[in-house]
Amino acid sequence: MKHLRSFLAGLAAWAVLDSLHAADLRDPALESSPWYAHSLVGLEVGPTGSQFGSSPSDVGFASRFNGGDIARATQACGAEYLVIWAREGDWVFYDSKFQPKPPGLGNRDVLREAVGEGHRLGLPVIAYCQVQYPGHTLREHPDWRAVASDGKPIDGRVCYRSGYLEYLKQMVDEQLAYGIDGFHLDMVDQGFGPPYGCWCATCRKEFEAEYGRPMPAGVTWDEDWDRMLKFRYAGSERFEKELTAHIRRVNPRATVDYNYHGNPPFSWEVGQRPVQHAGNGDFVTGETGVWGFSALTVGLNAEFYRAATPGLPFQIAMQRGVRMYHDQTTRPLNDLRWELLTLLSHGGFVTIVDKTAFDGWLDPVAYERFGAAFREVAAKRSQFGHPAVYEVGLYFSSRTRDWFGRDQPAKYFQSFQGAHKAMVYEHIPWGVILDEKVTLETLKRFPVVMLPNVAIVSDKEVALFRRYVEEGGKLLVTGLTGTRGWRGERREESALQELAGAKLVRELDSTDNWVRFSTRSDVIVEPWAPSESMRGSARTNWPFLVRGPAVVYEATTATPIGELLKPHRTSLHVEGRYNQDWPLSADTPVGPAMLLNHVGNGAVLTFAGSPDWATASDHHITETRKLLANAVRLLNPEPWVRIEAPTTVQTVVTDDPIARTLRVHLLGYDAPPQTTPAKDRPYVLPVPIEDAPIFRVTIEVRDGFKRAKAFNPATELKKGGNRLELLVEDIHEVVQLSY
Repeated sequence: MKHLRSFLAGLAAWAVLDSLHAADLRDPALESSPWYAHSLVGLEVGPTGSQFGSSPSDVGFASRFNGGDIARATQACGAEYLVIWAREGDWVFYDSKFQPKPPGLGNRDVLREAVGEGHRLGLPVIAYCQVQYPGHTLREHPDWRAVASDGKPIDGRVCYRSGYLEYLKQMVDEQLAYGIDGFHLDMVDQGFGPPYGCWCATCRKEFEAEYGRPMPAGVTWDEDWDRMLKFRYAGSERFEKELTAHIRRVNPRATVDYNYHGNPPFSWEVGQRPVQHAGNGDFVTGETGVWGFSALTVGLNAEFYRAATPGLPFQIAMQRGVRMYHDQTTRPLNDLRWELLTLLSHGGFVTIVDKTAFDGWLDPVAYERFGAAFREVAAKRSQFGHPAVYEVGLYFSSRTRDWFGRDQPAKYFQSFQGAHKAMVYEHIPWGVILDEKVTLETLKRFPVVMLPNVAIVSDKEVALFRRYVEEGGKLLVTGLTGTRGWRGERREESALQELAGAKLVRELDSTDNWVRFSTRSDVIVEPWAPSESMRGSARTNWPFLVRGPAVVYEATTATPIGELLKPHRTSLHVEGRYNQDWPLSADTPVGPAMLLNHVGNGAVLTFAGSPDWATASDHHITETRKLLANAVRLLNPEPWVRIEAPTTVQTVVTDDPIARTLRVHLLGYDAPPQTTPAKDRPYVLPVPIEDAPIFRVTIEVRDGFKRAKAFNPATELKKGGNRLELLVEDIHEVVQLSY
C-alpha cells in the first residue's frame, strides 16, 4: 500500500499540472476527429430504482438526478466523455412527447442540463437510449409486442419488424435536437431465454415472402429452423442498420454504438451473431463484470470485441458496483483498477457505469476512486493501444454455437473458455478468431491456431486450414472437432480426417475419460521438441482424468502419442442409477491420446480428448491445462516472447514496431477465497481486491532486447542475456523492452 499511495500522490500532482496547461496541449487534430478516436475512459451515469418496475407515486425517484452536477463530477474526476441516461423502459429524462419523465424531476430536463454543462466543459455527451424492453411504449402499442410460437404475446419484448422502428426514429430525433454527440443504444436482443420470438403476423408474412413457406412451428432444429435463425439475425441487423442510417442522415457527426451480446455466454437466443451484429455502428460496445462473467472473462470479452471489428476502436462497459449494475455499493479502488487496466491493456476504451442512488445522488467516494483510477490511466496513456502480439489463435465457431450447442451452448462454450483459461494461466499470448470472417491472412497472424471442440467445420474451413498448415501453420485440434454435420448431425468421418492423419472410429459416450503416457517415446516427440515433455507434471504410466468429450481415432499418416482410456462402468450405469456427473476410474485403452501429423510445411496435433473442456470443468486438474500448454510449445518451440509468472497474473503483450518496443502488461489479481454461500451453492461471488499483490515474473525475448524499463519505479528489474526478472508490487505494471 505504501507504493500505491506514493504512486497515486504523484499522479495527482501530475494531473494538477496537466490541467493548468490543458489548453496549450490541446491537439487541433483531435478537435476534428470523433470523440471515441482519442478517448480511453468515460462514465455512464443513470439512476437506479425503476429497473424492476416503477410508480408515478415514487416522487423521490431521480429527484436529485441533475445533468449539470453529473457533467461537472465527470469532468472533475478525469473522465473524457459522459454517457447520460436519456431513456429507459418507463421513463425519459428529458422533455419528450412520446414518454413521460419521472414525476420527481418536475420541470427539469436532465439531458439539457448535461449537454449544456458538458459542452461548456469540453465534454462529449452521449445519450443512453434503451431499445429493448420498452415498457411504456408497449403499453401504448401492444401490437408491437413480440409473439411466441404459441401465439401469445411476450411481455416486455418488442418485435423489430413492427412499427417500433419508425417510433424510435422519432425518439432519437428528439434527443439529437439537444446537440448530443452520439448514442449508446441498449440493446437489440431478442430475449435471453424462452419463450423465443417472434411469430407475430408481420414476421410470419415476411418469412413466407422470403422463403416461400410458412414459419416453423417452433424451435425445430431442422432446415426450417436454419431459415428461422437467418431470419431472426437479419431482423436484428436490419433494425440496427436502418436506425444508424437514420441518425447519420439527421446528424452525420453523431456517433452510434449498440450494446452487443454476440460473445459467450450469449447464444442464438439473443438474436445476435459475433460478427454480423458487431459492426452496425461506429464501434462495438460490450459489457463485462467480474460478478457476471468471472474475473477470467474480463480480458476474453475485450479480445472478442476486437476480433469482431478488427482495426476499429471497441468500447467495454464495466461497473462501479460489487454485485451488478443496480446496486448501491462501491468497489475498492484496487478492484476497479484491476478491471479497468485489464481492459485497457487489451486495447479497448472503457466506460465505468455509475448507477446513482434512488433519488439520483452521486456517491462522492465513488468519484474519488474514479479520479484516482483515471489519473493513473492518463499517466500511462502512451502504454495502451499498441498492436497485440499473439502466439495462439482461439477459433470460435458461431455455427457450432448454434447447431451443436443449441439449447445448451455451454457444452461448446466450455471448451472455448477452457482453452482461453489454459493460455492465460500459462501466459501464452492469445487472440480470438471468428468463423464468420476468417481468412488465410487472419490465420497467418497466429503461429498456432487452436480448434477447441469446433464440432462443425465446413468444407470451406477445411480448405482454409489446409492452406494454413501447408504454408507452415500449426493446427491444434481437440475433442469433437469436425465430427458434426452442418446442422449438428453426427458424421461417420471427421471433416478433418486427412489433416489429422487419422480415421474416426467412434465417439465415447462418456465424459470421465482418462489419458496415460506409458513410455518415453510417448512423451518425447522427435525431432520437434526433444526437450519438451507432453505429459508435463504427469508421471509415466499414470492415468489422469481429462474430463470432457472424447473420440477414438485410428492413426493413418499421423504418429500416435499416449493412450486414451475409457472409464469403468458398473451395473448401476446400465440401470441408470449412477450419478452421471461423477467420474469413475480409468479402464482399458481404446486409442491414442494424441496424434501428430505433418502436412506440407506445417503440422496438425489432435487431442482425442478435451483438455480444454476439462480445464474449465469442476474436475479441472493441473495436468489437463499443461497438456494444452505443452502442445503449443511442441508446435511452436521458440516463441518471440516467453513469460513465467504466477497463475494469478494475467499478461498482455503488444508491439510498437516503429519505436521497436515490446510492452508486457502484467495484471495481478489478488483476492482472498470465499466460503460456501448461504444459498445457490456452488455459486460463489469473488471478493473485491483490496491489497495490491506482490509477484515475480520472468520474461524471455527470443532475439534479445536492448533495454528494459518498468513504469513503476518501485518495480525491481534484473537483466541477464535475453531474460528479464522482475519483482512487482501492484495491480498493473507495464514493462517496455526496446529491441
